[in-house]
Amino acid sequence: MKFLTFYFILFSCCFVGYAQHSGISGRITSKGNPLENITVKLIGLNKSTKSDRAGFYEFNNLLKGAVEIQFSGVSFQSKSIKANLQNDSLSLNIELVDLESNLNDIIITGVNRATELKKSPVPIAVLTKKSMDQNVNTNLIEAIVKGVPGVTAVTTGPNVSKPFIRGLGYNRVLTLYDGLRQEGQQWGDEHGIEVDEYGINRVEVVKGPASLTYGSDALAGVINMIPYTPNFESGKLRGDFTSNYQSNNGTFGTSLGLAYINHDWKYTLRATGKAAHNYSNKIDGLVYGTAFREYNLSASARVDKSWGFSKTAITYYNNLMEIPDGSRDSLTRKFTRQVLDEGDDIKNRPIVSVNDLSSYSINPLHQHIQHYRFYNTSQFKFENSDLNLLIGGQQSVRREYNHPTIPVQAGLYVVLNTFNYDVKYNLADFSGIESTIGINGMYQANRSKAATDFPIPDYDLFDIGVFYYAKKSFGKIDLTGGIRMDRRNINWNNFYVGTDSQTGFGKKSDEHDQAADLQFPAFNKNYYGLSGSLGLTYNISEKLLIKANIARGYRAPNITEIGSNGLDPGAHIVYLGNRTFKPEFNLQEDVGIIAYLEDADISMEIFNNNIQNYIYQSRLTDENGNPVVVVPGNLTYQYQQSKARLYGTELAVNLHPSSIKWLTFNNSFAYVVGLNKNEELLRLHGRDAEYLPFIPPLQIRSELKVTAQKSIGFLEKPYFKVDAVVFADQNKFYALDDTETFTRGYTLFNAGLGSTLKSKSGKNILDIFVQVDNIFNVAYQSHLNRLKYFEYYQSTPNGRSGIYNMGRNMSFKIVVPF
Repeated sequence: MKFLTFYFILFSCCFVGYAQHSGISGRITSKGNPLENITVKLIGLNKSTKSDRAGFYEFNNLLKGAVEIQFSGVSFQSKSIKANLQNDSLSLNIELVDLESNLNDIIITGVNRATELKKSPVPIAVLTKKSMDQNVNTNLIEAIVKGVPGVTAVTTGPNVSKPFIRGLGYNRVLTLYDGLRQEGQQWGDEHGIEVDEYGINRVEVVKGPASLTYGSDALAGVINMIPYTPNFESGKLRGDFTSNYQSNNGTFGTSLGLAYINHDWKYTLRATGKAAHNYSNKIDGLVYGTAFREYNLSASARVDKSWGFSKTAITYYNNLMEIPDGSRDSLTRKFTRQVLDEGDDIKNRPIVSVNDLSSYSINPLHQHIQHYRFYNTSQFKFENSDLNLLIGGQQSVRREYNHPTIPVQAGLYVVLNTFNYDVKYNLADFSGIESTIGINGMYQANRSKAATDFPIPDYDLFDIGVFYYAKKSFGKIDLTGGIRMDRRNINWNNFYVGTDSQTGFGKKSDEHDQAADLQFPAFNKNYYGLSGSLGLTYNISEKLLIKANIARGYRAPNITEIGSNGLDPGAHIVYLGNRTFKPEFNLQEDVGIIAYLEDADISMEIFNNNIQNYIYQSRLTDENGNPVVVVPGNLTYQYQQSKARLYGTELAVNLHPSSIKWLTFNNSFAYVVGLNKNEELLRLHGRDAEYLPFIPPLQIRSELKVTAQKSIGFLEKPYFKVDAVVFADQNKFYALDDTETFTRGYTLFNAGLGSTLKSKSGKNILDIFVQVDNIFNVAYQSHLNRLKYFEYYQSTPNGRSGIYNMGRNMSFKIVVPF
């Protein structure tokens, strides 16, 4: 009996000890200041809370044992802590670091597991919504250009910007929306990115070949645009209302976003509208054909469970955008409009009225772009590994109207359907090696509808690639590398074009029409690519590190490069492709050094990029050197292929003196040279063929910013900034057949201020941003502005050729959270 009593008491004590509860509490700060509304989550226990105004948080009634606590908040680096709860409550104070100045920022793009930014040898830049809000942006790509050195854009007016990374663009830059590759006829000059700029919370940019993870079309790099994911307490409805006005082209932009959390489920909804009339500059006045009207809708639902998560989302993009052609009166330089199809004389078109120039109505010659996206991304967690799945469908509908006598008749009408798939399995660690295997690709079908012009055939594309990626740390050295194999098939049947007897325009026809011409003979070809990378990061110390990476990229020729044979009405260009083109391969070496000091962040990156089978556009001329005109009033370009080399450097020096916390001075320098290595062209044409087209000039950006460290009345830490952007002369251009011309350098000065307005109770009322770009209304032409070449006369009365970029522009933006 004594032994039974002893064991009963012992068992009872053990049971009581096991069932005993504990707690966690603490204070969250940043630079000594308490942080409010920081989310504190107990991983795997479905428990979360928010810090109060004093930065205090607390959990009670927790069982003993190991627990992982995650701290996260907008504009701050997330932090995870593992702890072991005992009988006593745990006191845990946390210091968070600003996202913009932290080298340990967690990134996803370009790698296959969450990785600290400083550990990745691949050059990666992160841009937050806070940074984007503090600039004047006419579209999302422009915001990225202003925030990331080495990224530029080829533009066609204010609403079309195609990203370039280190001198490479078009299909060489892969754009992603929430990890899903963006497919929307991005081969054209005037084809922008179909994404709602107000719905993007974060942008990650990989500079350099990323074919290892994504396959073809990531030769130059990747831009991943990540939408907002709600992270607050359950049962709450949150949202924001954004309104933006820009003075130059009268842009009105409004966006309403809603987010709701119900236990494990998170829901978002956003609606956006934008409208603008023609933009202006002091040389051209209002530039006819640059107005636009854009609408966006998006919604998502995400569930988080112990097994992982699953998110389903849908987006809709609708854009009406005018088509500029640059035609003018030869003496007054006023813009004129096309009113005839047959018998049109560019020199005798009527002048556009003042009312039409300033109208928000979209003129008959315009583009109508619609983009639908539906996708699901999921993660399934296992004991020591996880499986990530992404599947999505997209439809891009593009109509370009270029017939003034029959305005409802589309010149171009194409529908592109794409199915994307991506499967990645993160294996369990083995001997300290983190590895991933994956398979991804897409199926695509493009079909022309009731149009009159057919620059590309109806084609089918199937893409598949498999890869292996691994990383391992050896003390201060982090190694990463992998290999990938791709196969892409592109095929189409015979494509015939005839003539509509009623309108006289072209029409899609078939082989049974005796009068039809075979515009695109049947084609079927497979393209294969082997790519890979190897890189290391040497952490000399926590504050100083060196990176080196070598990568081989691959890109199959796109549809216009191999199959085009006709007019793209929106571009005013007749494209001629080459069916014999080979895939592009590049070998790029990157070396970088980063110093994260008390008073400054300093980074320098140097790259060298050699490309085999580089494809580029060149104007077509006859044997006498005269431009070939296939369609009157439109340029003719033929694609070429040769060796190429690009090299350059990027330098960033961001000063934030610890003794003067209210002052920051950020500076960046970017320079790239693109060399055409076609020996025959160089022998025949010398310097005219020495360089590649679309290479940005040397660029320097400097920003001086003053931020109050305390509230001033109802203004929470207001800021004021001034910045200057210097673009050097671009005398290294592709001059053969006048494809490009010299571009004079210029300097733009900008200024801005902003703050958060708070109520007496300390609640955020709204964020306000005021910004002026091009303060001195400088007349300039960007070297990457396609409108620079929209000119019909050899000489002009004012000595100015082509169309100039936007003049002074003032922006007023408010963001109202609720």
